[in-house]
Amino acid sequence: MALSLAHALELPGKLRLKEATYRSVQAIYYPGFTIGGFAEIGGIIALAVLLYLTPYPSARFLWTLAALVFLLAEHATYWLVTHPVNNFWVQDTAMPKSAATFFSMFSRKQTGDWRDLRNVWEASHVARAGLAMLSLVSIAVAATFFAE
Repeated sequence: MALSLAHALELPGKLRLKEATYRSVQAIYYPGFTIGGFAEIGGIIALAVLLYLTPYPSARFLWTLAALVFLLAEHATYWLVTHPVNNFWVQDTAMPKSAATFFSMFSRKQTGDWRDLRNVWEASHVARAGLAMLSLVSIAVAATFFAE
C-alpha cells in the first residue's frame, strides 16, 4: 500500500508542475518504485496461501478473499492503466536493459497531451491506493474481528 499511497499523496503538488518539471520528477521514480512494486506479488502470494489455509465457509475466509480480490484489482490497475502510461514517461530515460525490458512489456505507443497522460497516471495511483487500503482493512478485519 505504501508505494501507491505515496504517489496519491503527491497528487496536489504534482498537479501544479509545468510540463518540463513534471517530466523530470517522473524520471526519479525509477528504479526504486519499480523494485518496490515487485513486493505486491509477494503480498498476492501471501494472501492466496492464507486464503487456502483459512477454513471455508467462515467470515474470516470471506474477508480474506475480499483482501485478495482488492489486492489483485490494485495490481491489475497497474498493468492495465498505469504501466502503459509509464512507458511514455520513461521513453527518454537512460536505464539498464532489464528496466527497458520491463517497461516495454505490454506497452503501447502513448500519444496525446501530456496533461491527459498525467491525469491518467495520477488517477490510477489514487485508485490503486484506495484498493490497497481496502485490502489492508479487509485482512485486518479478518485477523481481528474473527480471531478464534
